[in-house]
Amino acid sequence: MQTEVIKLDRENMDLDALKRAGEIIKSGGLVAFPTETVYGLGGDGLHEESSRKIYESKGRPSDNPLIVHVADMEHLEKIVKKVPKAAYKLAEAFWPGPMTMILEKNDLVPYGTTGGLDTVAIRMPSDPIALELIRQGGGYIAAPSANTSGRPSPTTAQHVYEDLQGKIPMILDGGAVTIGLESTIVDLTEEIPTILRPGFISLDMVQAVLGEAQIDRGLIANDSNIHPKAPGMKYRHYAPKADLKIVEGPMEQVISYINEQAEKGRTGIICTEETRSRYPKGDIKCVGTRKDELSIASHLFAVLREFDEDGVEQIYSESFKAPGLGEAIMNRLLKAAGH
Repeated sequence: MQTEVIKLDRENMDLDALKRAGEIIKSGGLVAFPTETVYGLGGDGLHEESSRKIYESKGRPSDNPLIVHVADMEHLEKIVKKVPKAAYKLAEAFWPGPMTMILEKNDLVPYGTTGGLDTVAIRMPSDPIALELIRQGGGYIAAPSANTSGRPSPTTAQHVYEDLQGKIPMILDGGAVTIGLESTIVDLTEEIPTILRPGFISLDMVQAVLGEAQIDRGLIANDSNIHPKAPGMKYRHYAPKADLKIVEGPMEQVISYINEQAEKGRTGIICTEETRSRYPKGDIKCVGTRKDELSIASHLFAVLREFDEDGVEQIYSESFKAPGLGEAIMNRLLKAAGH
């Protein structure tokens, strides 16, 4: 299969190209497209066969649910049993945007899309290319990240092409994404709304809207017997080819330890602008500044892919523990390191 890459300008979108992409979706095919978080691999969310193709193209475990992307609230209301007040509140605050809600599905959504669950994950992206593709593709596009399962998520069309060329007919190239981490997932089927995956929208932001919310204990517990509730969160994700370790502690000790390890072979180092000059050896990748967590989030996955290209033998990363977005950054790093 030949994979066509189409460059799109958000200020002057090629509607003919988006209509062609929408026809591919409606006919059961797959299209990769940009969102504000990462690039998604989209298929018709209401057809089992399209979802099967997504799992097959990615090599994704079939119990890892897909997120259904919609472009308006009316489409949300048609595929769930009921929309609780909390969902309307979150949608008013954060949609379109990097927030995914889990609700009870109705019979329109096949189990092939939900990983066999009676719930469905739904979000409304803010990227105008994504929104127009959803409209052109029938209103319900199921889309995980557009990468080979387990690899760092794609933040550019080139990342998608590296992983999926020859496996899908079309990639919509909207340039680099703005956030770089997948959406926050909030389960609204629980008595207390529960964050199953941290993202750009933090627990504090959700609590400010709903009053009461919590984080899934499996994401924060040190007990290996407590597992995350979201099926996909139990798998290793975002992993570079080299072994990745995260170093925590006082910064002076972190820098000293990483420099010691850099003497032991071809070593990749993930650091920030504040510490870049402190590493005399190694393949050093600066992901941004601690003064701007979004700069770190938007570069993280690209840096992990660059280490693959460089062929490093080991990778050491500074820790980014901090409230808010730092929580999501650490979640992705820990998963890339196999916890």
